[in-house]
Amino acid sequence: MKWQEVQERFPDEWIVFEAVKAHSEDGHRCVDELIVIDRYNDSLDAMRRYKELHRDNPQKEYYFLHTSRRELRFQEIWAGVKGLR
Repeated sequence: MKWQEVQERFPDEWIVFEAVKAHSEDGHRCVDELIVIDRYNDSLDAMRRYKELHRDNPQKEYYFLHTSRRELRFQEIWAGVKGLR
């Protein structure tokens, strides 16, 4: 699904979703297509589900957001790894 479709289908809700098509652009992660996994009225419930999914499948790209958000664009934050000496 596209984000606009999700917003129309699930207005004013928190959703947990998997990004099935995404790309990086200018230091941001942009989600092009997604699959809605669950929807919630409460952000804490959505966050718990996100954590559960991420723990069980860390290789997949999961997010949770409110459908009032205008676009699916996230700043990429890379954790640095210190080298061994």
